[in-house]
Amino acid sequence: MAPHRDRVSTLPRLQLLVLLLLPLLLVPQPIAGHGGKYSREKNEPEMAAKRESGEEFRMEKLNQLWEKAKRLHLSPVRLAELHSDLKIQERDELNWKKLKVEGLDEDGEKEAKLVHNLNVILARYGLDGRKDTQTVHSNALNEDTQDELGDPRLEKLWHKAKTSGKFSSEELDKLWREFLHYKEKIHEYNVLLDSLSRAEEGYENLLSPSDMTHIKSDTLASKHSELKDRLRSINQGLDRLRKVSHQGYGPATEFEEPRVIDLWDLAQSANFTEKELESFREELKHFEAKIEKHNHYQKQLEISHQKLKHVESIGDPEHISRNKEKYVLLEEKTKELGYKVKKHLQDLSSRVSRARHNEL
Repeated sequence: MAPHRDRVSTLPRLQLLVLLLLPLLLVPQPIAGHGGKYSREKNEPEMAAKRESGEEFRMEKLNQLWEKAKRLHLSPVRLAELHSDLKIQERDELNWKKLKVEGLDEDGEKEAKLVHNLNVILARYGLDGRKDTQTVHSNALNEDTQDELGDPRLEKLWHKAKTSGKFSSEELDKLWREFLHYKEKIHEYNVLLDSLSRAEEGYENLLSPSDMTHIKSDTLASKHSELKDRLRSINQGLDRLRKVSHQGYGPATEFEEPRVIDLWDLAQSANFTEKELESFREELKHFEAKIEKHNHYQKQLEISHQKLKHVESIGDPEHISRNKEKYVLLEEKTKELGYKVKKHLQDLSSRVSRARHNEL
């Protein structure tokens, strides 16, 4: 059920936290007794230096998600992407804990955003227990992934582009990434819509109709606004895919990477001065170069993984050892670059969002 646009309310903080944290209860969690995985000892920032040997993250709940993901047999590139997302989540959660101690999130807005971000990660990688939530997970263009778009409109556009003869192999690879980016945007919109719908149902159960009439919720209003912005971006993205699929790429395009294109479109309609916009354009060029480097390492990681599997099937210990060493190095480099890309994207998105908010 789509959220009701006119509904507004505010809950006491305890009730609000119950609603915000409810989606996380879908993830299997052990009892947080003394020293348990979700205890303060395992998750507070001051305990970060005591990370156990072999653990990927400082927060035990993220280690638990990481171990669960490895059991799902995700591809190496997909696992590296998840690792980067969890690193960003960990950084934001530890920063929030410090803010909370200082009393700087009294309305719970930052906490609500963290909960939403984690829900998106759970859904994106199939860690929320739902079989239909994993999105297409390969940036590589091959026979196994070309028909995984799952949307008749996208599949029709993709087939038309493939058979038009207007695209080189490099351009088809670039167009495929645009299709994946568009599918990811739809997926995240649906996650937000579902989260907001469940939150509003919780409000209805906890408040009487009179309360709903007189109380306003800034949190819900903010989520409705975010939904509206995401839907606008989805519509613009589909228009672009239709245009490119029919006409091909023009001779001179400002940017090529889908995430950079989205940021540039948003920046041009934000409240930037001419000088600020030009500075942002230059930073986007550096960001795009960082993405291209990350894409290169992702492809090398996929190749290395296939080669390692082949060598392991032959059973030559010396070749296995040498290829495994190369694979581990590529895996760590891909994780490192993935984190840098996601952090940079987060910073750029925040700048554009602030500029657009100031304009409004």
